[in-house]
This record gives sequence, C-alpha cells and structure tokens, in this order.
Amino acid sequence: RADHVARSFAHWNGLQLAQNIVKKVRGYIFSRSFMGERAPQHIQNLAIRDYCERNRLQFLLSATEYAMEGCHMMFEQLLEELPTIDGVVAYSLFQLNALPSQRRRIYETVLAHNKTLHFAVEDCHAGAASEFERIETLWRIRHTLSHCPQTLASAP
Repeated sequence: RADHVARSFAHWNGLQLAQNIVKKVRGYIFSRSFMGERAPQHIQNLAIRDYCERNRLQFLLSATEYAMEGCHMMFEQLLEELPTIDGVVAYSLFQLNALPSQRRRIYETVLAHNKTLHFAVEDCHAGAASEFERIETLWRIRHTLSHCPQTLASAP
C-alpha cells in the first residue's frame, strides 16, 4: 500500500516529480594563500557548506590542499574520485592550477566524466565547455587587473 501511494504521488497529475535528487559533491579548500588571498580553512568550509545548501548539493567533507606552493596533489585525487561523486565545490576558482594548460586538462577530465565544478565565492559552476570558457575569462580578467593603474593622475 505505501509503495502504491509513493508511486501515485510521484506521478501526481500526470507529471513525473523529481524525488529530491541530490548531487554529492566533495569540497576543496586551501591551507595556503592563493592569488594574494587568504581565508582560514573553517571559513572556506562555511562558504562551501552555504553554497551547497543554497544549491541543494550534498556536501561531502573537503579535501585540503597541501601547503607547498604550486601543489595540487589533493585536487588530482579529487579528479580520480569523480566516478564516485557528482562534482567538486572549491572555495574559489582561483584555487585551480595557475597554468592554463593544466586548467584545460582539468576541464577536459570533468567533461569526460560528465561532472561539474562549483566555486563557492564566485557563486558559479561549470559542467559544459562554454561554462569553462567563462571561467577562463574570469582568470584572464584577474590577471589583467594586476597590470591596471591603481590610481589616476590628477589633472593639472
């Protein structure tokens, strides 16, 4: 009887209702600064947890990157875990590898597994080639900002 009621409710009014499908995502945080930014690990996890709640994602504990500059070993392990999870939520997209070729390899891996990368601070995600292009545009803007004047000269 209960099974019949559940099936009937799922097909209520001829519409197939989503049954609270929740995607499982692993967090990714840093123990070092990135692009001149630094956030304590507990703050990074709070931001990721909030992002997951707002986007109905099941938050699986975060992997914490090693402190050595340029190290992305933990992120590489997350990429290997992709077959068993639905995606990764990083605190910031600027925690990805700084080398464009390495980021492209990451995007290709995510696309090949039909998964999604999420970025809590920027409140965005990418799971399609066009969305990864948008991520690359944000990287180019960030790199360009360091070459922009910080002040304007006053008029004579």
